[in-house]
Amino acid sequence: MWAVILLTQFSLVSHDDNNTWKEFAMLSVSTLALMLVFYINYLWLAPRLVLNREKGLHLITNTVLCIGLGIAVHFWMGHVHDMSDRMSRSAPPQLHHWFFIMRDIFNLYVTAATATALQMLMRWQKTEEARLEAEMARSEAELRNLRNQISPHFLLNTLNNIYALTAFDQAKAQDAIQKLSKMLRHMLYENQEEMVKWEDEMQFLECYVSLMRIRLPQNVEVKFNTQKDATKKIEIPPLLFISLIENAFKHGISPIEKSFIHINLKASNNKIVCDIENSNYSKNINDRSGHGIGLTQVQRRLDLSYSTHYTWKKGVCTDGKTYLSTITIET
Repeated sequence: MWAVILLTQFSLVSHDDNNTWKEFAMLSVSTLALMLVFYINYLWLAPRLVLNREKGLHLITNTVLCIGLGIAVHFWMGHVHDMSDRMSRSAPPQLHHWFFIMRDIFNLYVTAATATALQMLMRWQKTEEARLEAEMARSEAELRNLRNQISPHFLLNTLNNIYALTAFDQAKAQDAIQKLSKMLRHMLYENQEEMVKWEDEMQFLECYVSLMRIRLPQNVEVKFNTQKDATKKIEIPPLLFISLIENAFKHGISPIEKSFIHINLKASNNKIVCDIENSNYSKNINDRSGHGIGLTQVQRRLDLSYSTHYTWKKGVCTDGKTYLSTITIET
């Protein structure tokens, strides 16, 4: 930018004598003053004063700097015109030429403001990048924590159920061990990336539901359906829906009353829908095992992965007996 300004001034200098470079050097002093104000603000005043909340001192310093340089540039330009062969000799302009002085001071103020705004913008960008990195790091930590939360109690319960199956149904026990092996492989190795294939995640969830069915009483109806109507590859964040399904099994089953859990997962070229419907039973006032922590984790991961490209409707239906959670993601 400064090179363009200087070259523009050079094009306005007369080229019919031997003083071209001398005249150019004298006329370019206004540009040099703008450069001086710009870099004083960009490199020193803005980082030390404005970003440290000393805006008053920054304003006073720039006022003194711009007025002083504006007057100096005005007198220097008068001296240049007086020395130039293109103009008649006359006394240098005096302080009563306010229009030209105010014009120079205004240009210097605009330059100072531009430098300050640019420095603040760059600092804001660095802060925003650091915030996003911190958010991603926290999200990864939450995902690792989610893996750790799923593993211990689920693994213990499943192993106990498999142990019980070996006594009367060895084939079913072997199938359960195979499903558990697939789940652990997905949790430990296949979901380390930011996104995983739709088919892999659905297989993981299907194994989870199948293993949970082992220990359910006969009065619980469980439906798990997945559907993909897409020509392109669909990917989602790993373990995104597991907390919702876990909550449905944890809070939607009564040991004595008839219960149900219906899980429907659909994917198309431009939409992903997770629809979970389960029985709703009033909790004891001392029961603190609500949906809060799991739902908060899901909400944060949706915000980080899809920002405003999703909707989530959740809550107890009007009949008071059904809890519904529907997530719709625009891909």
